[in-house]
Amino acid sequence: MTEQPLSFCMVTTFYPPHHFGGDAMYVHRLSAELTRQGHDVTVVYPPDAYRALGGRAEHDEPEESAVNVVRLDDRLGRVAPTLTYLTGRPALRAGQLRFVLESGQFDVVHFHNVSLVGGPGVLALGSGIKLYTTHEHWLVCPMHVLWKNNSRPCERPQCFRCTLAFHRPPQLWRYGSLLERSAAHVDLFLSPSRFTIRMHRERGFEHPMRHLPYFIPTASTPHAEPHEHGRPYYLVVGRLERLKGVHTLIEAFGRYDRADLLVVGDGTYAAELRRQAAGLRNVRFLGRRPFRELQALYAGAVAVLQPSVGYETFGMTVVEGFSQGTPAIVRDLGALPEVIEESGGGFIYRTNEELVAHMERLRVDPDLGRELGEQGRRAHAELWSPAPHLDRYLSIIEAEQGQTA
Repeated sequence: MTEQPLSFCMVTTFYPPHHFGGDAMYVHRLSAELTRQGHDVTVVYPPDAYRALGGRAEHDEPEESAVNVVRLDDRLGRVAPTLTYLTGRPALRAGQLRFVLESGQFDVVHFHNVSLVGGPGVLALGSGIKLYTTHEHWLVCPMHVLWKNNSRPCERPQCFRCTLAFHRPPQLWRYGSLLERSAAHVDLFLSPSRFTIRMHRERGFEHPMRHLPYFIPTASTPHAEPHEHGRPYYLVVGRLERLKGVHTLIEAFGRYDRADLLVVGDGTYAAELRRQAAGLRNVRFLGRRPFRELQALYAGAVAVLQPSVGYETFGMTVVEGFSQGTPAIVRDLGALPEVIEESGGGFIYRTNEELVAHMERLRVDPDLGRELGEQGRRAHAELWSPAPHLDRYLSIIEAEQGQTA
């Protein structure tokens, strides 16, 4: 692994404090870890993209001070991200992006979610080793998430009709060669799960891909605050959208009253979920919480639940729970089973009946929960903590440098 300090440029649509979670937090954490190891990191992102999608910047984690953050000019509001969405090119941001990426002489340019910062066209900019992380399925899905017609997992693409079902204008550039020509500028595409690589392959994406799962910071286990009702609880964390499947948990807890369900997060489906849970005293919505508060919630839970009915690319909240020694119960869909199979830290279910059976088993057998949680904690330390991730990440870069030398 290279011992010389490197210069990195992270190109992303979302970054704290302008973000919805997931991919942005990975960029934030990766950048912070790289600077701690003595590398130089610049992050380039457009705040207007977050605002254009209805985002608000309160209650978010602070930026890492050692990282050089370049916020692209956002005086035109929605105009710049809208043009990028429609054309697949940097459009009004081309000059700014070219100045940053081509005047910086970076050793590594790492693209993340580029959908509204420059589209596929931005991949041609910059030099050095070029990486791209497939945080979502945007390279093969206009709506990012393989959620067909805004109602079910996508098994056979019908992208034009599906885009209209999301009430979005079609991206005509997807029917030309722009994406293929732009992707050829990237040396290696990284994916947080083997499942996501398979989805790209099945949809015709043939560029080099390699598995590199996310990591969760290592932190001391906080004191687990008792639930205010003094009852055992299960925890679900994430954006409240229909494809996240929280509505299926509310259905289950409508018939299961031996524990509480705590829901952390917010999103466009939050109001509908609250209506669904009206009258259920064992379902509580906590809104968005900073990571330091989440750690105590994870530590006190019987288990973390991951009920997504869409194709997740990783199980980040599952691993966050593992870092606190808490087991998980996940739906048998997308990348979620990979995390359980690799860790032995919980259960996989297909029906609500199976979910309830797993929950009750953990509720009545705390020793089993502790055993599974410790297996998850060990897997976090060995597979999904900063040190092994950075080792693999920098080894990948060194191998790519060797190929271009």
